[in-house]
Amino acid sequence: MNKVVIGLLGATALFFATEGAHAAPQQITDTVITVQNVKNGNYKIDPYHTQVLFSVSHFGFTNYSGNFSDISGVLALNPKNIEKSKLDIQIPIASIQTTSSKLTQELKDPDWFDAKQYPTAHFVSSHIVKTGEKTADVTGNLTLHGITKPVTLHIAYIGAGVNPLNKAYTVGFQITGKINRGEFGIKTYLPKVGDEVDLTIAAAFEKAS
Repeated sequence: MNKVVIGLLGATALFFATEGAHAAPQQITDTVITVQNVKNGNYKIDPYHTQVLFSVSHFGFTNYSGNFSDISGVLALNPKNIEKSKLDIQIPIASIQTTSSKLTQELKDPDWFDAKQYPTAHFVSSHIVKTGEKTADVTGNLTLHGITKPVTLHIAYIGAGVNPLNKAYTVGFQITGKINRGEFGIKTYLPKVGDEVDLTIAAAFEKAS
């Protein structure tokens, strides 16, 4: 291998190493390891980093997914006595999205969610049970499509600390659960399009000032 090629390879390696160092994202330096050490108090949802995903069987061929955005809500968090915490989440139905613009519009129509008549899904916790060092089950009332039913959500603590971008103290959870859409009066194409809906929520909360 001649000296020119060796020089080019060395320069290329140096370039990428330098670029990688400059491009590395800023790290959160004060991440809280245990949920018991998270700051006690009132939090509000960070709507830019909170996602509500749903998945349902589509004629038995696929598990089709979509999402809601612009989520709002509050969390009264008591890390040392998690059972005393309170959770309130509101989901704007018109924010629903899928990979098909036609389907997205159909889901807003009266045959499905009827976003005009029932513009918001609302979950309010009533009972919290600690299930592990970083997990809890939260039971509450979900109002969807004009019907209120009890629902249990499974919550796993992800982490907490100061967001390096906006300096807001933030705590994050992964939330999962299941509902049967037919129980909420959303019965179009049952049972060919599944009744059981899987929910996954990536929830970020910022501490109120």
